[in-house]
Amino acid sequence: MQPGADTPEAVVELAANVDDATGETLGHAAAALLAAGALDAWLTPIQMKKGRPGTIVSALVREADAARLSIALLRETGSFGVRRRAWERTVVERSHHEVDTVYGPVSVKLGTLGRERLFARPEADGVAERAAAAGVPFRVVMLAAEAASRSLLSAGPSS
Repeated sequence: MQPGADTPEAVVELAANVDDATGETLGHAAAALLAAGALDAWLTPIQMKKGRPGTIVSALVREADAARLSIALLRETGSFGVRRRAWERTVVERSHHEVDTVYGPVSVKLGTLGRERLFARPEADGVAERAAAAGVPFRVVMLAAEAASRSLLSAGPSS
């Protein structure tokens, strides 16, 4: 169970500056961190010493995973160090539902806070599959899925 608004969750942000990696290596590093359990991972372009372009490889992780994922970050990037910053975060509860569209069913993530339904977002992978199968643009299926998702919000508070 995820913490609610009244129970923040402790997390750690890991960050490493890298100035000697290819785009493929950086993309793989972010994907590897996610596969190893990071809650999120991202790349930020920066300018480093002597005007060199570089990238900050960052990941948001649970406290219990910080040491293990710091090692993964070092291994994947070749950086000489990883910084850690402690944060607290508030998260909404997530549940998955399926909505029907003219292109077929699409999975939707419903975000709730307590009993309040905050948002319903179609899953992009499912939208892409339906679009490919129907031979229509992604955005067309996304619009249909978003319209169908509104029924989840108008259903009132979750039980």
